[in-house]
Parts: sequence; C-alpha cells; structure tokens
Amino acid sequence: MLDLVKEFPQQLKEAIAIGQKYTFSTPKKSFRNVLLTGLGGSGIGGSIVHNYVAGRLKIPFIVNKDYFLPAFVDSETLVIVSSYSGNTEETIMAGELAEKAGATVINITSGGQVAENAKLKNQDLILIPSGFPPRACLGYSLVQVLFTLAHFDLLSDDFKTELESASEFLINQQKEIESEAMDLAKKIKDKLPVIYAETQWDGVAVRFRQQLNENGKILCWHHIIPEMNHNELVGWTEADSNKIIILLRSNADFERNQMRMEINKKVFEKYTNNIVEIVAKGASYFEQAMYFIHLTDFASVHLAQLRHFDATEVKVIDFLKGELAKA
Repeated sequence: MLDLVKEFPQQLKEAIAIGQKYTFSTPKKSFRNVLLTGLGGSGIGGSIVHNYVAGRLKIPFIVNKDYFLPAFVDSETLVIVSSYSGNTEETIMAGELAEKAGATVINITSGGQVAENAKLKNQDLILIPSGFPPRACLGYSLVQVLFTLAHFDLLSDDFKTELESASEFLINQQKEIESEAMDLAKKIKDKLPVIYAETQWDGVAVRFRQQLNENGKILCWHHIIPEMNHNELVGWTEADSNKIIILLRSNADFERNQMRMEINKKVFEKYTNNIVEIVAKGASYFEQAMYFIHLTDFASVHLAQLRHFDATEVKVIDFLKGELAKA
C-alpha cells in the first residue's frame, strides 16, 4: 500500500491522460441535476468533487451512497455510476434504477458487472486501470467525474491545469509530506482521532477517516465547522487523554470559520493536550485538497506499520460480502 500511496501524484497525471483520450458517445444536453452513485473508495471522489463544484456548478450535484435513488432522478438527470471493481452491488442496483428512470448514465469502472451493463445498454463507459484496492485509485475515478461534467458543459476545463499543477506540487513536496505524515502517525498511535475541518474540506476529512479505518485499522470520527459548533461542541465535557484532535486548516477557510477554529481550540484544550493542526499547502483548491489527501494517506499507512497491521488487508469486508452472497 505504501508504494501505491507514493504513486498517487503520477496517478493524477495518468487519470488526466485517460480523460483527455476518452470520447463520449452521449451527445451534449441540458440537465436539471447531477447525481453520482458510489460507495467507499469509489464514492469518495464524488464527495471531493461535490466540494469543488459547490461554488462553480449551476445545478445541484448530489452524491448517493445507497441501493436506491432519490425520487427526483429522471430524464433530466445526469447519473455518474462509480464502482472501481464494477461489482459493488449497491451501485449496480442504483445504476439499473437510473436507467429505468430515463436518466443519462455515465459509467466509471475498471470492469465487472458495471462494465457489462454499460456495454449492453450502449452507455458511456470510462475504463480505468484494474487490479488495485479501490481506495488506492481515488485519482483515477475523481478525475473522470470532472471530465464528465466538462463534457456536458457543466464545468470549465480549468480543473485540468489545477490537477496538473497539483501533481507536480506533490512530486516536489513528497519527501517532506511523507516525513510530516510519519510524525502524525506516531501521534495518532494508541489514540482515538477526532477530525475537524471546514465544510469545503468535508470530502477530504471523510477520506482521512476512511483511510484510518481501512489502512490503519482504527475507529475515529469527523465533523465539520460550522455545523459542529451547533451540537458536537457541547459534547466536550470530560477530559480524555486517549483522544487526539486533528484540525485540517487552510488559508482559504472563511474568516469567520477561522475564528471558530481558534475558539474551538480553547474549548478542546480544557479536555485534551493532544491537538494537531495540519495546514494545507498549495495555491489552488486542488493543490490544497491533494496535499491533504497525500499527507493523510501516508499517515494511515504508516500508522498500520506502527501498529503491525497489513494496510491492504480488508478481510472483514470480504466476510461481509461472502455472507451477503449466501442470501
């Protein structure tokens, strides 16, 4: 897994090349909304894109993580089906429901049933490299979502320059990023991480949580600011040295939320001395988002090493899928 994390900057370059070479068969048309359906490592790219397009897309962009679809999905909906393996049963069912609802369906996968269904129904099928853990292929899936939105003139192609720059930025900063990640992993070891970030970094925070779960084999939670100031903050009432608070911060955070972060720290300090701030580096949204992702991905793998776990192993998920297959 460590080698796969190291290859993430190059994966972004490869993903851009895949997107540029792909020719859509679906003609351009107008939509009232966009829905991406996908789970886990296949769905997190949609969550990050959701944050990116919040101030750019003129129609709603929804991320669906279920078997079923919202009732609004119809012939004026663009549905992006994202399943790395192509065999995620929830995503397969959601894709079939999208087709029945008359939606325009675009598929992003490495193969499996999703690819077969796309071929049978003459739907667009963007194939990405196969043979890797889905969580190690975030770059491939995320970038194709952006190219899909650009094809339908829902998004400008500025993202390509940002991602190319982000890739070079990560390559140049990788040694420093990994060193910082190792320090973070040492601080997290034997602790329960609590991750806080501003709303625009929600997808990044979810990614961090998921990577700590899957790679680091630990439980943790996350929340976003300002929402947590209206509920979770009240829950901090007892000292607990077992918890470590990780704040994801950026100079792009809204000034009122930066103030909230500082005030929140005063509250947290009453209950734990374990507070870590990760400040994003980079000049654009994607440089900062990819910086966060690369650093926290490294941290999750190094945490697994420190705890003597195989970061790649997901036997409990295999068990779950096996039990479901019996039904």
